[in-house]
This record gives sequence, C-alpha cells and structure tokens, in this order.
Amino acid sequence: MSDLSQIVKAYDVRGTVPQQWDETVAGALGSAFAQMLDATGEVGKAVLIGHDMRASGPGLAAAFAAGVRAEGRPVIEIGLASTDMIYYASGSLGLPGAMFTASHNPAQYNGIKMCHAGARPVGQDSGLAEVRERAQALLDKGEPAGEPTAPVHRRDLLADYAAHLRTLVDLSDIRPLTVVVDAGNGMAGHTVPSVLGDAALTALPLRIVPLYFELDGTFPNHEANPLDPANLVDLQRAVVAHGADIGLAFDGDADRCFVIDERGEPVSPSAITALVAARELAKHPGSTVIHNLITSRAVPEIIREHGGEPLVARVGHSFIKAEMARTNAVFGGEHSAHYYFRDFWFADTGMLAAMHTLAALGEQSLPLSALAAEYERYVASGEINSTVADQAAKVAEVRAAYPDAEADEMDGLTLRFPDGAWFNLRASNTEPLLRLNVEAPTAQRMTSLRDDVLDRVRR
Repeated sequence: MSDLSQIVKAYDVRGTVPQQWDETVAGALGSAFAQMLDATGEVGKAVLIGHDMRASGPGLAAAFAAGVRAEGRPVIEIGLASTDMIYYASGSLGLPGAMFTASHNPAQYNGIKMCHAGARPVGQDSGLAEVRERAQALLDKGEPAGEPTAPVHRRDLLADYAAHLRTLVDLSDIRPLTVVVDAGNGMAGHTVPSVLGDAALTALPLRIVPLYFELDGTFPNHEANPLDPANLVDLQRAVVAHGADIGLAFDGDADRCFVIDERGEPVSPSAITALVAARELAKHPGSTVIHNLITSRAVPEIIREHGGEPLVARVGHSFIKAEMARTNAVFGGEHSAHYYFRDFWFADTGMLAAMHTLAALGEQSLPLSALAAEYERYVASGEINSTVADQAAKVAEVRAAYPDAEADEMDGLTLRFPDGAWFNLRASNTEPLLRLNVEAPTAQRMTSLRDDVLDRVRR
C-alpha cells in the first residue's frame, strides 16, 4: 500500500515512478484534489492539467484527469507545458490546475505542482495536506477512483502564454543581443522559441543560440538542474565560444532561470533579484519586495535604496506566494532562481525574469558583468548539499560550535557574525539533504567559514 507521506512534500508531490507512486496513486490524487476543491468552495470548475517531457508524464496526467472526472469535474488538458504555463492558464482562465513535473530531479522522478484558481498555491496549509489524507483514504479502501464521467477538453495555450509575457516586458527596442539558451532537454526547448525565438509574434533583436532544445526526459546531456555548477559548464563554454552577450539556463520545468555573463561567469540569483526588484520599483514606487532568508544581504539594501520595502520569507514557492498575496508585493526572488511577479498572479516564472534581464542589458551599453557588479556586494558560496543521516542532530551540533553568533531559526539555522558574515543550514523540503549557504564581505572570510561549517556537517 502506498504511503503518501513519503511523496507529498511541503508544497508539492515528488517521488520515483513506479517505486513510490504510479497511475493508481495519480488517480487517487486526482479524485482527492477535486474533493478538496469542493470543500474549499471551488465547486464545479474545470481543472487544467499539463505535463513536462518525462516519459511517465502523459500516463500519470491521464490517470489524475480520470480521478478528477470521476468526481464530476471537467478537465482541460494543455499537454506539454512549462510550470509557469500552468500558472498563466490558471490565472488567465480563473481555474485550478495541476502540473506534472519533477522539476530538476533525475529522470526516474515525477511529481505534481497544484494550484487553486488564479494560480494560488496549494501547499501543506492550503489544501495539500487534505489532498494527501483524502487520497490515502481512497487507496487504503482499495477504491482509488470511480468511473470518469465528466468531459475532457484539449487546448493549446503556448501562443497565448508567449503573447502575455511580451505585454509585461517590451524587448522590441533593445540593442541586438546574442543569447545562448541551455534548455537542458527540458520545457524551455518548447517555450523559448515562442517567447524569444523565430516563432515570436514579432521579430526581436535577439540571436538565440540553442543548446539541448530537444525534449527528452532522460536528460542525455546533463541534468536539468542549473543550481549544480556542473550543469552550467556547457553553457559557459558556448557563451564564450559564440561571443554571446548572455547565457540563460532553465531547469526541467522552466520555472527557474540562471544567468551567465559574457565572460562565462555565473551571475548570482541574488543579483538578478536585486536587478529585477529595481526595475519593478521604478514602475511601482514604494512597493513591497519579498526575498527569502538565503538571498544576499545586498538584496534588502538595494530594495531600500530604490524606495521599496524588503520583507523576508521562508524558502519555498507556496510560502513566498502566500506572503506576496498577503502584502500585495510587486516582486519576489529566491536564492534558487525562482522569481515571482504580481503581474503574473504572484506566481513564479523563469521566462519573465529572463526577459527583465535581457531588457536591463539591452537598454544600456554595459556588458552584463559590469551591469551585474552593481548588484553584487558580497561573496557567496552558492548552495552546497550534504547527505546527513540525522539532520536535526547535525544542525544542533553546528549551532553549538558557534555560541557567540546571533541565531535565527525562521527557516533552518541562520547564524550571523559581527563582521557581516553569515550562513544558513537547512534541511531540504524535497530531498534527504542539508543545504548550506554562506556569505561574507571577502572571499577569504567566506571560504574559511564555508570550509569550517562543511567540516562539521560532513565529519
């Protein structure tokens, strides 16, 4: 019997197929999702369903759809999609949705990101716990789904999604740019041509150099996880080889975007957060901007300098989105390269963040390295993962090693030091890992602190 507590995480479903879940489980989750929507007042609305390029996606999505339809709800299948396409569809059509993806995880994984109508998040405190309980009850009874009776419709929303994004950022008058895009065999290979490339509605001054645009959920070239520096190497080389102005790397479901400068060097997601925040605050002075606990100290500094109000939130899209909706924040950014926009129903979209970066670069003459330097003030380690048997005990051990540091336990353990250095150590919400982020005023201080903490975590 499937134990759904193993795959229903803090803000999505994620697990290996078929070891941890299969089409029977997907059907039960579909029925439970429809029941949860009924219980929270979204009665009778059709459910949008999309999937990424993983081989297990179509079957799982169809089983989930059957479960939804067995509860008397129609389904609108949008087929191959990026996660932000589901958010666009949910926001523009006012319908709940489910996206089948495991994001950056390896090929044997799949998952579901769910949302209420208007792209409002479904997390543990906003319906996901109820979905798990209802689906578990159906599986335990051995009757995971009834007969699908409601209709199913199919709709292609790619062109509408691309057109909407281009109403939010105008790239038509920027200087010509050469842009290398690494889709990692993920969904950016499906969306980039329509938004930025030859299939764009009007010609843009962009020369797109594609890397790995072929949709392939086995990830034959490298994992679609740009957070791992090893997966950026091909893009870095291509940017230099083509004399490109910028490189963009998307994860598997294309809701995250990483940026490479003209030298082949990564631009930190914190710098992109600060850059986009400055652009949004120029349009909406005095607005709130959300950032998570792990972004650079430079982010709240720059938000304040541009007349905004910075507000820190926990890591994770459901937490960020809820805080954005509560405060009507204009923008939000995370260290993991998730970027959230009020103009996009408070949802995250890597493509819109990429477009803002292209616009900022193309509206002036500086190379990207010089532009990004305006937003980079400190030296960061990037996220470093360690597999640890007892995560809580190890975090407590690390805390005890620095008794004089200022501690914050809002999201994992954050320790701050008098010289401005800090680190955060937190358990992953989706994997059995401890994640470490370190920042300091100098490279020497960052390296020393990083190595000391890692030694304690891994010894």
